[in-house]
Amino acid sequence: MPDYGHELLFGSFLTPDAGQFERVVGLAKLSDDLGFDLVTVQDHPYQAKFLETWTLLSVIAASTTRVRVAPNVASLPLRPPAVLAKSAATLDLLSDGRVDLGLGAGAIWPAIDAYGGPRRTPGEAVTALEEAITVMRLLWSDERSVRFAGGHYRLHGAHPGPRPSRPIGVWIGAYGPRMLDLTGRLADGWLPSSSFLPPDKLPDAQRRIDDAAAAAGRAEGAVRRIYNINGEITGGESRGFLQGPTGRWVDELTALVLDEGMDTFILWAGAPRRQQMETFAHEVAPAVIAAVDTARSR
Repeated sequence: MPDYGHELLFGSFLTPDAGQFERVVGLAKLSDDLGFDLVTVQDHPYQAKFLETWTLLSVIAASTTRVRVAPNVASLPLRPPAVLAKSAATLDLLSDGRVDLGLGAGAIWPAIDAYGGPRRTPGEAVTALEEAITVMRLLWSDERSVRFAGGHYRLHGAHPGPRPSRPIGVWIGAYGPRMLDLTGRLADGWLPSSSFLPPDKLPDAQRRIDDAAAAAGRAEGAVRRIYNINGEITGGESRGFLQGPTGRWVDELTALVLDEGMDTFILWAGAPRRQQMETFAHEVAPAVIAAVDTARSR
């Protein structure tokens, strides 16, 4: 797969643990201090031990100065897209343009149902996600009044506003064929996780996204490629993907950029977490940027 030439970004993936909320916000502040580009928070509203993600992202945005924030990924069935669009635009304005929107079609349907959300088939979930993206972009537009009639969502002369300060990136957590096609046609970013889609599975998914983008008349590289990565930086021998010393991490992430087209890496760090984040920020990320810059200059 090609290197699409996007600027490399690095971020952290936080668990919204209600029992350690001060630590969670502290890790977000650390991400900001270390120079990370993004802080992302997983969104499972039905988890009793989790904080509510949008409220937490608002506190994180208020507690940091430069890092961008995003849900990773927002659970669409429990978040009406019209209100989600307003929430994202509001936080974008209040944070001086530091919001992106990771979005998922839904998972763990019994838990969603328990919280009063719809229980959708896989096909219905994809259709609802496509409708939701349309609804949100209509409500971020400068139109005076908008209408939309879908099978899952509708707008009846809704008044858009407030508009975000910049176009908010919609990043889709996609794995199946229809979701990958949707990503290529409509999304600003693709957001898989290495634990669900390891590197050897990336090429087929990338081709599917690229084919769908081309069929929709979009430019090659229109979709940013974000990768949630889970590993451990160690001082010993490599034990597998992202399980080894910093040099191995640099080589593997550089290859993901140049050979697989990925451009953004979101770290779900193992313990000790603070130390792992510091090593990633100080030793891994700069070396990956330098290696990619060297390769691109050739």
